[in-house]
Amino acid sequence: MGKITGNIVVGQSGGPTAAINSSLAGVYKAGKEAGADKVYGMLNGIQGLLKGKLIDLSEKITCDLELELLKRTPAAYLGSCRYKLPDHEKDTAPYEQLFQILKAHEIEVFLYIGGNDSMDSIRKLSEYGELVNSSIKFIGIPKTVDNDLEITDHTPGYGSAAKFIAAATKEIIRDSLVYDQNNLTIIEIMGRHAGWLTAAAALCKDKDCQGPDRIYLPEKNFDKDIFLKDIKALQQEKKSVVIAVSEGIHLADGRFVCELSDKDSYIDEFGHTMLTGAGAYLAALVKKELNCKTRAIELNTLQRCASHLASLSDITEAFEAGRAGVMAAARGITGVMAVIKRVSDSPYQCAYETHNIKQIANMEKKVPLSWIKEGDDGLTEEFIQYARPLIMGEVMPIMVNGLPAHMDNIK
Repeated sequence: MGKITGNIVVGQSGGPTAAINSSLAGVYKAGKEAGADKVYGMLNGIQGLLKGKLIDLSEKITCDLELELLKRTPAAYLGSCRYKLPDHEKDTAPYEQLFQILKAHEIEVFLYIGGNDSMDSIRKLSEYGELVNSSIKFIGIPKTVDNDLEITDHTPGYGSAAKFIAAATKEIIRDSLVYDQNNLTIIEIMGRHAGWLTAAAALCKDKDCQGPDRIYLPEKNFDKDIFLKDIKALQQEKKSVVIAVSEGIHLADGRFVCELSDKDSYIDEFGHTMLTGAGAYLAALVKKELNCKTRAIELNTLQRCASHLASLSDITEAFEAGRAGVMAAARGITGVMAVIKRVSDSPYQCAYETHNIKQIANMEKKVPLSWIKEGDDGLTEEFIQYARPLIMGEVMPIMVNGLPAHMDNIK
């Protein structure tokens, strides 16, 4: 590892995960090992940094036990944001302000833990830094339950979310079998354009579980008539039917299924419409057309914050991704994202590299259509072999008073 003679600043952005704080722990530990005097945390990402909101992480992480506790703490310990940097060709003001703050704190390395939008921020900052001949290194650390970042084999955060989804789906299927009557349960799972999370429901199929009867992903157009026909046919074969749907399933004309219900939607700074309600809409449709008992279950934020069921593979890889970002900066590299490269499936092994951020930002990796079975009745063995290692292993919570302990919120 090279040396870092200045200070480091790290931030978290976008939606939280059960593994994002493990990457933060990896950054902190590697930063100290590389010789950084201070490792600062920006509160609420770039939005907080613009307000000068920084903390010295050594004041919060004072021992190895607290580092381990941080790895087991869900959500974003530093707080998050959805702040969109303008193009510097159109507005240099926020860049000038940010670089003044970084200079004042003698920052040598800037790391941002996040997904697609966060990687776009790293791209913009590194490009502006090159324009003004800045020596600051800008590094992206991958994080998103959506698993939709390009180049990297998979994204930290996905494995733990997939583990929770598969476990919850298995338990819901078991519960649905209790009563001797026709019933339909629809599990709505996160996923706007990429169906990786919903695909994870297929992982629960085993000797003791039949798995979901249908899995609908946004990679394919959704047809209401075919859907109703499928549900009717399934109910002639069995009394309990369980399906998994992505929140982002859409019709052939591009409309999201959740938009078919009458409700107002929130739109964030990146122009993303908050998607919710596809499951409830479809449950109401089946109840009306087929006259059977229906239930819609939204896993919602539980799928990204359930650290009590985190994947050991995921937490370990998130930590190593944070370390890899610091090590790259110590070698003088900038304008990259740390990526995970799968070396072997059996035994499962990964290595850590870096890749040009310009080939990652604003890209979106989707579930290959060849991995989706005909008729939407599951995922192929290729997907199972890809995803299974990511949910393996358990991270034992540190229990206090019968519940998992977390790092105290920053005040």
